[in-house]
Amino acid sequence: MNMQTLYLLVPLAPLAGALVAGLFGKTTGRTGAHLVAIAGVLVAFLASLAIFQDVQAGHTFNAAVYTWMQAGGVNFEIGFLIDKLTVLMMLVVTFVSLMVHIYTIGYMSDDPGYQRFFSYISLFTFSMLMLVMSNNFLQLFFGWEAVGLVSYLLIGFWYERPTAIHANLKAFLVNRVGDFGFLLGIGLIAATTGSLDYQTVFGQASQLAGQEMAFTGWPLLTAICICLFIGAMGKSAQVPLHVWLPDSMEGPTPISALIHAATMVTAGIFMVARMSPLFELSETALSFVLVIGATTALFMGFLGIVQNDIKRVVAYSTLSQLGYMTVALGVSAYSAAVFHLMTHAFFKALLFLAAGSVIIGLRHDQDMRNMGGLWKYMKITWITSLIGSLALIGTPFFSGFYSKDSIIEAVGGSSLPGSGYALFCVLAGVFVTAFYSFRMYFLVFHGKERFGQEVHGHDGHGDHHHGLAPGQKPCESPLVVTLPLILLAIPSLLIGFFTLEPLLHGDWFGNAIIVGGNHAAGLKEMLESSRDWVQMTLHGLSGAPFWLALAGVVFAWVFYILKPSLPGVVRGKLAVLNTVLENKYYFDRFNEIVFAGGARLLGNGLWKQGDQKLIDGIGVTGSSRLVTLAARVLSLFQTGHLYQYAFTMIVGVFVLITFWITLG
Repeated sequence: MNMQTLYLLVPLAPLAGALVAGLFGKTTGRTGAHLVAIAGVLVAFLASLAIFQDVQAGHTFNAAVYTWMQAGGVNFEIGFLIDKLTVLMMLVVTFVSLMVHIYTIGYMSDDPGYQRFFSYISLFTFSMLMLVMSNNFLQLFFGWEAVGLVSYLLIGFWYERPTAIHANLKAFLVNRVGDFGFLLGIGLIAATTGSLDYQTVFGQASQLAGQEMAFTGWPLLTAICICLFIGAMGKSAQVPLHVWLPDSMEGPTPISALIHAATMVTAGIFMVARMSPLFELSETALSFVLVIGATTALFMGFLGIVQNDIKRVVAYSTLSQLGYMTVALGVSAYSAAVFHLMTHAFFKALLFLAAGSVIIGLRHDQDMRNMGGLWKYMKITWITSLIGSLALIGTPFFSGFYSKDSIIEAVGGSSLPGSGYALFCVLAGVFVTAFYSFRMYFLVFHGKERFGQEVHGHDGHGDHHHGLAPGQKPCESPLVVTLPLILLAIPSLLIGFFTLEPLLHGDWFGNAIIVGGNHAAGLKEMLESSRDWVQMTLHGLSGAPFWLALAGVVFAWVFYILKPSLPGVVRGKLAVLNTVLENKYYFDRFNEIVFAGGARLLGNGLWKQGDQKLIDGIGVTGSSRLVTLAARVLSLFQTGHLYQYAFTMIVGVFVLITFWITLG
């Protein structure tokens, strides 16, 4: 099998699994559906491993495999760009997707939409792979929109729930806002370069840097980069286009791990890293990226503190960590951003799946106030959750430490406008992350047992109830659920050791990532002083991030284990702040009043003034009334009397003669 065939196999194998599970699910049955879907993703993962080995040997690929259309001198093609950035994303996407596919067998075992769910998640994997493997903006946009479409289907998977329908519609609309900016950026690129091919566009980047937009005088490249990043703000849930992601927790837990931890939400991070040859030529665009990312990293973390739904805590954690990746992009530390993208994919998928295991053990109760003491009953879930939480807060020797500390060091050494604000946000975010992460950990696994007190309600699908009945005890999830937790815990603990040096030291990414001038000076300085993971760990133990994280854990222990009455006291003292946080800074309220209210106002205006008065009143009803009036006037002359017709003819001749004499 030649390499080009192998490239095609990676996205097409999950697509085949999706088609078989979706179209022939009733024929294959549940077992057949999950076997073919898992086989497709497994083939994609194994093929990605083979391609990784080939790229490691120095072989890359950049060519079109199919020309769809030619118009105005622009080629619309399907093609692949296979380099080290691509294969890293391919491995992350296929491995996490494989774990989620296996986990789904246990989590969705009783759901009537079993085959449909496997079809959707395999289709999502195909879409994401097409996105990361693309070598042109057409295919990038195809994958971009396809993952958005499938996420819409997955968030609203339980379509009988009004909250799920509201959540998937919200995700769809918010992403359309971002995608509008993304499409504008691609349109500007096509109009100014005459090409949609990455290599051709990047080759003209220096020429674009000296051009201005007509009529506005804005720097062309800055406008292009900001438009592209607006697309990333929607897909990677950056402020203010973040509002869709927490509500997307209405979907089943496996898609929270697949879409909202490891793959779809990182598409924007990957895209900006891929576009580094463009972003490096616009300091304004980089500052914009930096400030947006810093704001997201800190202020979304605050919201995690007041959440009681276990999945929503992890969701706000995802928002915050995406902010860290975006900050790294802003200071040109693209390698650190991709490094954190990779480590985050493993430990965040682990935390989501562990949350799902807890939900299974508690009969679909997601409220942390009804948990506690689970470590005695769910030991595998407990240990793997602890590993994921330690990696998330950046504990030395865990994978998240190496990537997160690299980002903080890069920000600390940056002189880009906004870097001071960003440094404050990422340092404060370390404490906040540790506090809400271990708040969740202590409330779920330690302290007083609060489950089994009452049945908390119906879940809206199937025959399950929320919560254990009085006297019931939770038990560990089946092996098909816990095995993916164990397999994800291993890279969450160890991947930093093995990838720190190749990803950050030297030039592992090669031409896949371009860093210009003195950009990323802080990261370069850190790498010079810490040549391996041992030196970096020793350096980290004396740094502010480590002590801030430790302080966050201690505060969480005091608040939720030592003095569990303290949170209520603090909540009472800070009632105004607590209200603001519980209302999520009123972003949803603002959108409802301004955008939704404005749309309703405009719609009502168009309906009443445009439709009823203009179209119906003047156009349809008005024209019929005019015809009726004309008919009534003309009917006055149709009497049947000859003398009246003769008189009318004489008057008409008189008028015509008068008109002719006047003109003459």
